[in-house]
Amino acid sequence: MQYIIVGLGGQGILFTSRVLGYIAVSRGERVMGSEVHGMAQRGGSVISHFKVGDYSSPLVLTGAADLLLSFDQNEGIRNLHFLRKAGHAILNVHAPEAMENPHLKSFLAERQIKAFCLPGYDILREKMEGRFLFMNALILGAMCGAGAGNLSIDEVSDAVEKLAPAKFRADNLKAVNLGYGHFAGK
Repeated sequence: MQYIIVGLGGQGILFTSRVLGYIAVSRGERVMGSEVHGMAQRGGSVISHFKVGDYSSPLVLTGAADLLLSFDQNEGIRNLHFLRKAGHAILNVHAPEAMENPHLKSFLAERQIKAFCLPGYDILREKMEGRFLFMNALILGAMCGAGAGNLSIDEVSDAVEKLAPAKFRADNLKAVNLGYGHFAGK
């Protein structure tokens, strides 16, 4: 399984990689990853290449990723080229009209990419008092609810519970469940 995880500095991309790695290692799978930080500390672009399985290089090639997890809509759109044909994308979408762009729709259709659009900021504003710190947990839950990837909600919840700092544990788990609930059963 090859993941591309993108967003802006401070959105929890590295924590997400740790959660995915924890699950893979607990399954006895091989894990490999690489992060490109850019101006991460100033809200700049961050991309994490993450692989689970028998790979020899940590970088995901263009057109090879199984799953794109995007904490920022613009970063997600900018990195869709990493997805393989029939890949999946979980996108935090703040401007749904951008997803209606004819060129973008054509690209997704031609590549048979399934894009799951999550109004992450709206959900966190409404259900978690605007604490956007939990976008990463929300996206992980949404991934499970959408059936993208090969992780169960129980595996993700367990990993988040073990890895999240104690003072944020309950809120992280709440965000995981909110993300899961947005797509589960749809």
